[in-house]
Amino acid sequence: MAIRDDFLKLVLFLTILHRVESNPISAVCDLSVLHDNKLYNFSLDSPTPNHPHGVLSEDGFYKIAVNKTVLWFQLCDGMIFNHNPPRCFDCLDCGGPSRCGMECSALASNYLGGYNVCTTIGRAWSTQISLIDKEKPQMGVAVKMSSNGLKVNCSLSITVYCDANGVQGPDSLADTGTCDYAAVLRHPSGCAKIISVHGSGWGWLGTLGLILLCLFGGYLLAGTVYRFFALGIRGIEVIPNLEFWLSIPHRTQRLGKVQEPHLGTIALGKS
Repeated sequence: MAIRDDFLKLVLFLTILHRVESNPISAVCDLSVLHDNKLYNFSLDSPTPNHPHGVLSEDGFYKIAVNKTVLWFQLCDGMIFNHNPPRCFDCLDCGGPSRCGMECSALASNYLGGYNVCTTIGRAWSTQISLIDKEKPQMGVAVKMSSNGLKVNCSLSITVYCDANGVQGPDSLADTGTCDYAAVLRHPSGCAKIISVHGSGWGWLGTLGLILLCLFGGYLLAGTVYRFFALGIRGIEVIPNLEFWLSIPHRTQRLGKVQEPHLGTIALGKS
C-alpha cells in the first residue's frame, strides 16, 4: 500500500513538473489531487470537443456588469480586447489609456464622482487553484487571482463548477470585501479527468517481485548480447552462466535427499 502511494505521488510530481516546464503560464490552471484511490486531473485551459480553448473565453475576456460596477477577467491568461475595450481612468498598471485591460487578467471599473475609475484586481501569474470541496473533488475548482496595488490589495475568486452540458455564466458578481470580488462559472473544463487506482493492487511484495523479474531479464539480455557479439559464442551457450542455471534442479534434488535421513532420525527418536 505504502509503495503504491509513493509511486502515485511520484507520478503526480513528475506530471506537474512536466506541465510547468513545458508551459509555465498555462500550468497555473492545472491541478492534480489524490482522493480515495483516484487521481483527479484538472486542466482548465486544455481543449474540449466544444471548447478549443478550454475555460478561456474565446472573446478574449469575460464581462460582468452589476449596478455601477463592471468587471472584465480572463482565466489562466491575460485579457485581449479586439473590440470595445474598457474606458476608464487610472488604468496605468493594466495597459494604460491606449491598451487598457491588456496587461492584467482582471479589471474592475467603478463609477465614482462622475467618472469610471479602473482598478486592477488580478494577474495571471498570481493565479491559485484549489478544490471547491476537498471531500468532493468532482464538483470543480476555485480559481483565485490577486493584485497588490499602491493604495489597496484586490482579488477575484471564480468558482468553476463541473458542468458537462455546457457553459453557464458568469452572470452574477459578489463584493466580498473592500476590493475583493467573487463570481460563479459552470463549464465542462471544470470537470476532472479521473484515473482509478484500485486498492486490491499487487502490494509491496508483488511490486518487488516485478522489479526483480525485470532486473533478471535485463541481466540475461545484456549478457546474451555481450557473449554473442563480443565473444562470438553461438548456440545455447550464449546464455550467461548456463551451467549454473542447468544445475539448479540437481542442487534442489540433492538438498532434498540430504534432509530425508535427518527427518528419519528424528522420527525414530520419537518412536
